[in-house]
Amino acid sequence: MLTNWRTKYADRLVSAQEAVQQIKSGDRIVSAHACGEPVNLIEALVDRAAELENVRIYHLVAMGSARYAQAGMEKSFRHVTSFLGASTRKACDEGRVDFIPCFFHEVPKMFNNGVYPVDAALIQVSPPDENGECSLGVSVDYTEPAARAAKTVIAQVNKHMPRTMGAKIALADIDWLVELDQPLLELKPPQIGPVEESIGKNVAELVADGDTLQLGIGAIPDAVLRFLNNKKDLGIHSEMFSDGVVSLVEAGVVTNKRKTLNPSKFVATFLMGTKKLYDFVNNNEDLLMLPVDYVNNPYIIAQNDAMVSINSALQVDLLGQVTAETIGYRQFSGIGGQVDFIRGAAQSKGGRAIIALPSTAASGKLSRIVSRLDEGAVVTTSRCDVDYIVTEYGIAKLRGKTIQERAKALIAIAHPDFRDRLEEEAKRVKLL
Repeated sequence: MLTNWRTKYADRLVSAQEAVQQIKSGDRIVSAHACGEPVNLIEALVDRAAELENVRIYHLVAMGSARYAQAGMEKSFRHVTSFLGASTRKACDEGRVDFIPCFFHEVPKMFNNGVYPVDAALIQVSPPDENGECSLGVSVDYTEPAARAAKTVIAQVNKHMPRTMGAKIALADIDWLVELDQPLLELKPPQIGPVEESIGKNVAELVADGDTLQLGIGAIPDAVLRFLNNKKDLGIHSEMFSDGVVSLVEAGVVTNKRKTLNPSKFVATFLMGTKKLYDFVNNNEDLLMLPVDYVNNPYIIAQNDAMVSINSALQVDLLGQVTAETIGYRQFSGIGGQVDFIRGAAQSKGGRAIIALPSTAASGKLSRIVSRLDEGAVVTTSRCDVDYIVTEYGIAKLRGKTIQERAKALIAIAHPDFRDRLEEEAKRVKLL
């Protein structure tokens, strides 16, 4: 605890422009993640582009403009990441991104072992409590480990940042403070159509009373939540969750009462949603926000009995190999926590791992279930890790099945327009 922290707080208070003067050419920066991104600190840093060269910025899901990755910034900044989003995908296509394949739970290890030494961490926190401690709010994940590893920590103090329980950072560990109150970045609820609804209904059939859930981002996980209203005592141990979980709490479906690890507690490492979510988690004693090397560690995940992981994918081949991060040679997203949770669920007593995806892409012109992955596509989840595959046409249980049984089960849940072709291709390569 920092003694007489109010005096120390005042001594460290500067403007965003003054704070980022600490950053020099050649430095390696880490930005807080997703909706916890300190937008004004990032923008103040990018405004110094003419003065800087070769500043590397590690950032996973960039919810802001990612101006540092735009054309014309190449001399000043280099974006480094293990996950792409809408604001950084084009930059990667055009060669302005250094992509590091990495399991999400192992990102902090990169900071600690010198693979990516952290010269400065740009973070966003709540105002300090009476003990001089700030909450990292909606972004603990790799943000807290980066702050621990950094030579310099610059924090935006924002009264709109929810005060979440779990990991905190003391003012003694922050070098520069920037007071700036602004609403957090939000992730609006996705549009859910008939296909997503059918997938959600199918996935919900695999969820039982008392299960502990991990949910990804997007329309399919949100659709799943719509069909869980008849379940009882569900729990949450997830790298993230969004507004849909709040609705299930209000309906009495999610209680966390039957969790075997951290009973009665939500456990997450980051949050993405709207003000509804942020209000729910603010000062919520039932929520633990913890670093990703705990939350996503498969050994930790496995200590939840009846752990159910629900993730999405881009393509699945007839052997059960899954790609969730590339379209051919093109990097589209990243591995994220998919394999962390699939392997944790596999070791959980009564656990299940579900990959859910629409049966087609490109407005129905392409099948997502294929005889072989596209040339250049990486395998995210191996055929030995895969458990359930779900589309709008049904459920394929693959774990323990022969390659012939897998092919039959996957063809049965492919779009009807592609089943005959898939069967022909499976026979040609002796899968059937």
